[in-house]
Formats: sequence, C-alpha cells, structure tokens
Amino acid sequence: MERRTFLRGAVIGGSAAAFGGTLWRGAAFADPAQPGTGPYGALGSADANGIRLPAGFTSRVIARSGQKVAGTAYTWHNAPDGGACYADGNGWIYVSNSEISPGGGAGAVKFSATGAITGAYRILSNTRTNCAGGKTPWNTWLSCEEVDRGYVYETDPWGVKAAVRRDAMGRFKHEAAAADPVRKVIYLTEDVTDGCFYRFTPTTWGDLSTGKLEVLKMGSGTSGPVTWAQVPDPSGASTATRNQVSGAKRFTGGEGCYYADDTCWFTTKGDNRVWQYNAAAQTLELAYDDSLVSGPPLTGVDNVTGAASGDLFIAEDGGNMEICLITPDDVVTPFLRIEGQSGSEITGPAFSPDGRRLYFSSQRGTSGSSSGGITYEVTGPFRS
Repeated sequence: MERRTFLRGAVIGGSAAAFGGTLWRGAAFADPAQPGTGPYGALGSADANGIRLPAGFTSRVIARSGQKVAGTAYTWHNAPDGGACYADGNGWIYVSNSEISPGGGAGAVKFSATGAITGAYRILSNTRTNCAGGKTPWNTWLSCEEVDRGYVYETDPWGVKAAVRRDAMGRFKHEAAAADPVRKVIYLTEDVTDGCFYRFTPTTWGDLSTGKLEVLKMGSGTSGPVTWAQVPDPSGASTATRNQVSGAKRFTGGEGCYYADDTCWFTTKGDNRVWQYNAAAQTLELAYDDSLVSGPPLTGVDNVTGAASGDLFIAEDGGNMEICLITPDDVVTPFLRIEGQSGSEITGPAFSPDGRRLYFSSQRGTSGSSSGGITYEVTGPFRS
C-alpha cells in the first residue's frame, strides 16, 4: 500500500461499493510489504560497538546501565526501553523508560546542538515495568506500565515538573501510545495475547486528566472498516477493559505504535504483524505479516518510529537483533544489526528533531541481564 494514500481509487463495478453501511472507494487493500533492496544498501561489517550499518553511518554508545552517563552524575537505568526525542533550544533531549519492577520509571539525556552530552537525570521514579510510551504534541512523555491494571504516567522530559498519573487513560497492561493531533485522540496498545487497540479522547486536548476511553471493533479479518465503542469502566476494577465491549477486536500482544499523516501503525508480537489504521477513513489493514513473506527479514516486531521520508523503523525483540525499515513503496529490509547480543532486544528507536541521529537501546546488552543495557546513537545520511 502507499502509506500516504491508503485508499485505492478503483471503483468496484463502475460505482462506489456499499461496505459496512458506508460508501467505500477502493475496497481492495494492497498486499503487505515484501523484502527488497532498501534505500541504504547492504549492511557492512560490525563496527567497534558490534553494530552492522550501511555505508556512511556510524554509531556511538551514549549510556550503559549501572554506569554514570559521561560528564554527568546520573547513573543510567537498567533495562532501557521505549524512548522519544524533544527539541531543546538548539539541542535536544532523549527520554528512555526503564522496564524493571520494582523501580521502573524513566530517565533522560540532554544534548547540545553539536550532539555533545550536557546532562542526564531521572524524570519518573517508583513505578513498575515501564515499557514503551509516546510523545505528546505538548512535549510531554507518556510512560506506560506493562503490568496488569497498569497506569500511564505523564512526565516532563526536562525533569522540572512532577510526573502525573493519568487514570482516565485506563488500567490495563499498557505498552505504547501515539498522539493524533487531527482527531485529538491518543491511541494505546495492550500487551496481552488477547489484547485490544484503544483510543483515548481527552475532554480538553492537552489535558489528560479526564476523557473517554474506547476500544476498536472489527470482524475477524485483517482488513476493512472499523468502529469504536466506549469502555464502560476504564479502571478495569471488576472486569478487564478488553472484556467489557462485545465484538472488540483482539490482537496478539500489542507492542509499539506510531502516528503520522492520518495513520497509526502498531505492531503485534504474537503474530509478527505491523498493522495500519487509517484514522480518516476508519479502516484497518496489514502493513506487514511475516507469515506472508518467504525468509522474512523482520521478526519479533516491537517498538516502531518513523522518519521524515515516510520510512518506518521497527525494532526487533530477538529475531536477528535488527532494526528493519518499511519504505513507503512497501519494501521491508534491515537497516542495522547488533552482533553478539542474542539475549537482548532492541528498544526505544527515536530520531533527533533534525532527523540526522537515531537513538535506541539494547535492553540487556551482551550480558543478557537488565543490568547490561546499552543505549546507542547512529548518525548518517538519513533520507528526508
């Protein structure tokens, strides 16, 4: 599918087709992405950090779990997970969750305009298994607890304001969040084998203290129109949120999600799929399914982010320890591979505001332990 033009212009039988009670142009969905030659070429040999990159790209380590971030007094957290970048004057900030319990929370590293580290600090403490999350348009970080009846915490990337628990966003095994500023909603994934895909509509955009939690409804297929239904009790006190609405669409282990251009992409690890929700048309289809690919380059789908070029960058939990990309013309191909860390997973991919640097972590590094996490930066000629 062309991700920027999700609906096809073909008219079935010479007229618009009635589909799910609405007029539907181009009911045929495109095939999911297939392997091919990527825009950056083949991966080279592993560099000094054990990372295989295309020509023209370089890597550096910016932090290691249990060690002070260079030039700061802050000890980098264990099990670094979901992350995002924020503009800070001429520099930027990279925030990173900590997927441990107890403790959890999130930390941040601050960079100058040249990429030099100028500070590091804690932005959230005393939470549980903070996995992925999401950036808001008003420049806060939503840190999600991946535990039963977990919470979403809204945090300040600058570490000035205290974090706030956002109960109205629902209590379930949260994974990731993605903000849609057009419809003024936040999409949420749930990491259980029979999980759901949610959206939260705040009463006032920019204030997450109150609002409406809904769950996506759809038939058993993998493409077609969807509807949304309100979750009666977002607290899940007596009945889990995913079991409160009849006909809620089930997903096998929701992971990362990312929004751009009227589309929210999200991944499901149980079936190694990347889903594409078109918010304008309220339709869903598959952007990638490894069962439909011979020798799939992308397995263990997890965190996802996007570049200005329209490329999706998808991190693997296991697999070949790669970050793969899916191009706008539906080619899936490896972008980088970490060697010698098969007991880990890649987490937290996020681009600096200028799009020239990609940050991510190997959650357990070479040791295979949460105390062995390594956070990296890759610099190079990313296309725009």
